[in-house]
Amino acid sequence: MKKRIGLLYGGKSAEHEVSLLTARAVTQALNFDVYEVHPIFITLDGEWRVGPQLTEPAQTVEQLQFEPIETSSLNNIMQFIEAHTKLQFDVVFPLLHGTNGEDGTVQGLLDVLNVPYVGNGVLGSAAGMDKVVMKQLFEIAGLKQVPYVHFIRSEWELNLSSIVAKCERELGWPMFVKPANLGSSVGISKASDTEELVAAVKFALRYDRKIIVEQGVVAREIEMGVLGNDEPKVSVAGEIKPVTDFYDYDSKYKDGSTALIIPADISKDVEMEMAEMAVKAFKILDGAGLVRSDFFVTENNEVYINEVNTMPGFTPVSMYPLLWQHTGVSYPALIDRLIALATERHAEKQQLQYNKD
Repeated sequence: MKKRIGLLYGGKSAEHEVSLLTARAVTQALNFDVYEVHPIFITLDGEWRVGPQLTEPAQTVEQLQFEPIETSSLNNIMQFIEAHTKLQFDVVFPLLHGTNGEDGTVQGLLDVLNVPYVGNGVLGSAAGMDKVVMKQLFEIAGLKQVPYVHFIRSEWELNLSSIVAKCERELGWPMFVKPANLGSSVGISKASDTEELVAAVKFALRYDRKIIVEQGVVAREIEMGVLGNDEPKVSVAGEIKPVTDFYDYDSKYKDGSTALIIPADISKDVEMEMAEMAVKAFKILDGAGLVRSDFFVTENNEVYINEVNTMPGFTPVSMYPLLWQHTGVSYPALIDRLIALATERHAEKQQLQYNKD
């Protein structure tokens, strides 16, 4: 009997377009002899639209953007609940990046509905999305990181001068300014002086009320995939070599100007240190399914963890699937494994008792 899969994609997020690319790629890799596939599209306005069952891979993103099903006039989240009640999805695959999808909000909904889903739960997703909370947890785990300063919009508006002075005192130039809750390098800027710092913060505040400013470091950007639940495994390491000052949105998804070198040319000791840190980060976030861990490696082979991504880019040419491909796990096999891990984690949740006796 086929597994009934709900592909959840789009989303009310600045990373909406990235999600569409991921959804198309997954439909082209799923085995339709094994899975019954149902697309669930979330518009940029936050409307949920359940489309008719897919019987073959989608060749264009537009094919996935179905209008609401004819049997319902509902054009919101209730349509998904109605569809699940009727179809009983075996697993939902949330191919959502950024806010309102990768941050624990959708995961909470699926938990309340008792729907199995791929990837991290509410805690891991929320903590992994908020770069400040993530870094604070990494500190507890004893993971080495570059220095950073964080603040919220109201603090910036009241104490701009003192925050700038703190950044200059504790970090030094250059600095990288980021929205705390966003991925795909959206809203990130490099600042080399006070004027650029103020402009970068103003830009980042367009995307989030919480901002993090990190010390710039001369280092290679190297990433490692983590796959599993309670006993996670790591992939080979891969290096990112952007042509631009840093790995921004355009170099990730648009102009193809970034080289991905897999496996990365690093020593065995560095690779082992990265693997240990990646697993520690995964576990302190109570990770499930998948995580991509991002590191800085200096010329002296000092390793700093930068961040983790709880739903990394997932097209066949994205770093996470490529890392696993070079580790011996093909893109279709990776999808199969993630669905199996989702089923495993959901089965564990069903063992919990909710009465006091």
